[in-house]
Amino acid sequence: MKYMNILFMTLLSFLFINCNEQELQMQTEKTALYFQAVADGSQVKLKWENESKQAYDIWRAIDDRPYKKIVEATKETSYIDKVDGLKGGTRLTYRMVNTGEYAFAADVLRRQQSVTLRTFKIEELMDEVQKNTLKYFTDFAHPDCGMARERSNIPDDLHVVTTGGTGFGIMAIIAGSERGFITRDAAYKQIRKITDFLQEVETFHGAYAHWYYGNTGAVKPFSDKDNGGDLVETSFLMQGLIVAYEYFKDGNGLEKKLAADINTIWRDVDWKHYTKNENKLYWHWSKQYDFAMNMGISGWNEGLMSYILAAASPTHGIEKTVYDRGYANDGAMRNGNTYYDITLPLGNDGEMGGPLFFAHYSFMGLDPNGLSDSYCNDYFEQNKAHVLINRAYCLDNPKMHKGYSENLWGLTASDCPVATYLAHAPGGNDNGTVAPTGALASIPYAPEECLKVMDYLYYDLKDKMWGEYGFYDAINLGVKEDDKQVAKSYLAIDQGPIVVMIENYRTGIIWKLFMQNEDVRNGLKKLGFSSSKYNF
Repeated sequence: MKYMNILFMTLLSFLFINCNEQELQMQTEKTALYFQAVADGSQVKLKWENESKQAYDIWRAIDDRPYKKIVEATKETSYIDKVDGLKGGTRLTYRMVNTGEYAFAADVLRRQQSVTLRTFKIEELMDEVQKNTLKYFTDFAHPDCGMARERSNIPDDLHVVTTGGTGFGIMAIIAGSERGFITRDAAYKQIRKITDFLQEVETFHGAYAHWYYGNTGAVKPFSDKDNGGDLVETSFLMQGLIVAYEYFKDGNGLEKKLAADINTIWRDVDWKHYTKNENKLYWHWSKQYDFAMNMGISGWNEGLMSYILAAASPTHGIEKTVYDRGYANDGAMRNGNTYYDITLPLGNDGEMGGPLFFAHYSFMGLDPNGLSDSYCNDYFEQNKAHVLINRAYCLDNPKMHKGYSENLWGLTASDCPVATYLAHAPGGNDNGTVAPTGALASIPYAPEECLKVMDYLYYDLKDKMWGEYGFYDAINLGVKEDDKQVAKSYLAIDQGPIVVMIENYRTGIIWKLFMQNEDVRNGLKKLGFSSSKYNF
């Protein structure tokens, strides 16, 4: 009987220990599943389960150094540990214990996670931004025609494609091909599809409407009387097509045929028609309303490309007088004033040069390095001054907007959390909204300053600002409701400059392709431009 009792107690003890071990294993597995640590750039995201609202302390060890308490008595279920000062490759170990216990509490191994930081090198970060932003023009392109959709955030308008934004997208696609994000064949096929569509839709003395429906090819009016040709949008489209022409003209048979079709589209634009026989280009013409919009294209603004291509046209070209009188206003577009100790050669005085897209849209193909004419000694210095003044204004922050800093600046046209769409600029149109495209597309002019913004957006604001196609359109940290601070949209005309101008900073390939075009060179020479970089 004695031995039977011993045997029974031994068996009971074995079962109890085994059950405890199984229970401990289940708890360990469950805790490991729900206490998670994920490294994301310069921060580590911790998450755990806490249905009972128990208070916990969190300890952290860096590499093999002693544990230090970083969170005390939290009843939350997540925590973001910002570790900006640590280098990539650093190993972090986190232990979560009941409040008041030390990092080596008995049950701590059930709540331990380790991660290794991986911080992008700047080249890797630029790759990441370009590659994901490019997806707007590849993955999100209209499936029927390959054109760029106007924007992402209005489901009823997903068939609306943009002419100028497609020109930006074509240059972005070529940059992506050169960088290996997509194949050359994929780039050819999409630009072939776009060109086929452009050859079929209605044009207006060779110029294209601002918007079309990608599924039918019909024009979508931009406004009541704007249902015909839009010369500025056409200019941005032609800028991209000329780059594509140069990229494919010496390729295989299919690529040469594409280049020939692009050349036909380019030569068909009747730029002279858009002068109304005056010394000025006009933005709009409609079969129904003629020139009723009566909007002249005068500088300093994004319209520079219209005049350069109008002069470059081998079939319907304008003369230099149209540029001098119409765009330069006989020199009135000069500025020469100093803001924040920086002299601005050209541009609007009240807005310190205006929104930053003035330094982007015409200069995605047009290389400002060493470029000059009778109105500006150096267009690169013009754009650099514009960018640095915009930045200095944001750092000065006269309206006391929340968030402005050396890490977050760049006023340009974008969607807006507080005013739908607005051409943000220093002065009256500064409402606290910063668009990533403002600084990121300015990288060629002030790389160190602009890359700080990219770094901050990615590592510190990624949770707010990063989506399927890169950074969302804009952010305003002054908006009280946290979930309304970001304009979670994408616009073709904001996405394209990010990809293209980063590539121009890295390799200059888009600049090179555009500037090697014979017609473009002839047009620049006709208008009195010279380039020390390209020797004309």
